[in-house]
Order: sequence, then structure tokens, then C-alpha cells
Amino acid sequence: MDVSPISSNDDEDITPAVVIKDIARHQLVKLGASGLSLEAVSRDSGIPVADVEAVFPHRDDLLTALVIDAYDASAEAMEQADAAAIRAGASGGARLLAVTRALRQWSFDNTAEFTLIYGSPVPDYHAPQDTVPSASRTPAVLAGIVRSALEAGELAPPRRAVPGPPLLLPEAALLFGGVPGAPFSDIIERGIVLWSNLIGLLVFQVFSRTHDSVRDEVAFFDYAIAVAAESIGLEVPLAEKTD
Repeated sequence: MDVSPISSNDDEDITPAVVIKDIARHQLVKLGASGLSLEAVSRDSGIPVADVEAVFPHRDDLLTALVIDAYDASAEAMEQADAAAIRAGASGGARLLAVTRALRQWSFDNTAEFTLIYGSPVPDYHAPQDTVPSASRTPAVLAGIVRSALEAGELAPPRRAVPGPPLLLPEAALLFGGVPGAPFSDIIERGIVLWSNLIGLLVFQVFSRTHDSVRDEVAFFDYAIAVAAESIGLEVPLAEKTD
């Protein structure tokens, strides 16, 4: 793929950073994150490597930009699905199914970006704090649904509480809007379990770990979300259309 350097007469939205990141995403598909380099981007784009380095001085700077974009794009898909579900008057369980389906679709449509943020760590790359706000958007969508369901009286009390003292970091409680009282005082921990189950399920499906175990992976995904939601006392109506 060859892309000429951007001139000042081009669409104002198409900046050198946009072009470089677009080429880099193609590199992710071909080479994976560990094979990404500024030289490869320069070669495939036709942009001199010095001009690439003027925008992204190091490979890690480019990786960070791609990580942030991936988190933002996947979260935006969830947020849009949730907004549509709310407009339709959906229950908390139906909202949860809508947003997880949206994340699943994004993950299959953007497997290289999904792998970048949820696959194996990139050797010698450590994501900086700059990525945290974007990474937090996914659990924030889930937390918002759980919080709304709790306030609407849609959650069944847990059959057993998390043993021992609270396991939360302050940031998690802040994201949820505070720790609820009994019998839902461990709902944030349970929400983290739900989030972990969601990402693990997506890893299994995107990387074809369930295709030889179930006949219908789409239906199995919905079922798995319904089962995971039971851990927080939320009923997912599998027969309800949410899209």
C-alpha cells in the first residue's frame, strides 16, 4: 500500500498522524504489533522516515496512539449501543447484552486492534498512563449499566458475599460511584468478574477457541453473557432483540 505525503490542500481532517496510524494498522494486520516499526510505516506510506519520526519519535509513541485509538473505538461502539438501548427503554439485562454484542462485533471487525489491546503483551512495550482514560471507558460502560440496574431494583441479592475485607482499589469504587450498602456491598467485585469474563470470552471467540466446541458461536456468546450476568444478580433476556 502506498500513500503519498499529505499536502496542505488536502482535507483538514486527514493529518500526517492520521495517515501514519492508518498505515500502522495495516502493519498490525501483516506483521503484528511486535513487527511494527517506523521504517516499515515509512516504506509502505511513502512518507520519509524523518517525517514519520517528527510525528511519532519512537515506535512506542506510535503503539501508544494505536492502543488509545483501539480502546476509544471499542468503547464508542459500546456507548452507542447502550444509548440506543436506553432510547428503546431496554432493561439492564438487555442493555448489557447490547453493549457486549457491540464489543464482540467490533472485535471481529478489528481483530488486529483487538489483539493489540487484549492479546499477548508486546515485547519491550509498556503502556503509559496516557492509555488509562481510554482503557477505562469499557468498564465504565459496564459499571453504568450495573449501577442503573441496582438503582432500578433489577438486581437479585447475591447468595454469598465476597469473603474477608473489601478487595477493591479506590479507583474501582470511584468508577462505580461509591460502594453500595448490603446486600450489594460486593457488587463492584462481581462487576470486575463480569468484565473479566467478557474479555476472556472474546479472546476465546476471536482466536477461535470455541469454534470446535459449540455449533453456534453467536448464540453461545449471548448465553455466556447471560450466565456471567447471573453473578451480579442481573437477568439477561436472551429472547429480546437489542439491535
